Amino acid sequence: MTMDSNHTIINIGRQFGSGGKLVALKIGSLLGIDVYDNELISKAAEESGFSKELFERSDEKRSMFNISMFFGSGRFSNTQNYVGDNELFKIQSEVIKGIASKGPAIFVGRCSNYILRDLDCLDVFISAPLEERVKRVAERAGLDEEDARTRIERQDRTRQTYYNFFTFGNWGAASDYDLCIDSSILGIDGTADYIVDFGRKAGLIKA
Repeated sequence: MTMDSNHTIINIGRQFGSGGKLVALKIGSLLGIDVYDNELISKAAEESGFSKELFERSDEKRSMFNISMFFGSGRFSNTQNYVGDNELFKIQSEVIKGIASKGPAIFVGRCSNYILRDLDCLDVFISAPLEERVKRVAERAGLDEEDARTRIERQDRTRQTYYNFFTFGNWGAASDYDLCIDSSILGIDGTADYIVDFGRKAGLIKA
């Protein structure tokens, strides 16, 4: 696949509850660039012929599925009885590369910084203090603080395991990103503005 790096590609990793998706959407609005998060699941399902449910169950988690549970007719769906981590990651990687080859895009999670490592991308990791994240998740999901904290710990552990397994890197480690930023300092809008300014000064945002 030929990939054109002459347009803006931004990859955003994030701690659960840090507002990373909100920051990505704000950046997308500022630059007029599409943001890909859950949309990747639909595209991967369409490309592979597997059902969308398969990708929703495996979203940033490691797993193994019997494909007889799902109905599909795509080019990946008739090769074996079971589909596991590597096969799903390969399908999703092809989708990400395909989107990146066609124009500017902002990807949230899914190891996109690793998948697109051969391109000139802006790779960002967004974090926030635990208490700030607990407050956001509790309000968003209607949970008490204890349940919100448990969900955050579980989701972060899942994302870390998924990222480290496929990239051989360290989820959230500064060495894997161009910029690591605490969204609680400047807020969602301020964080988005800062990332755009940083990206333009670094020559990685061309919009």
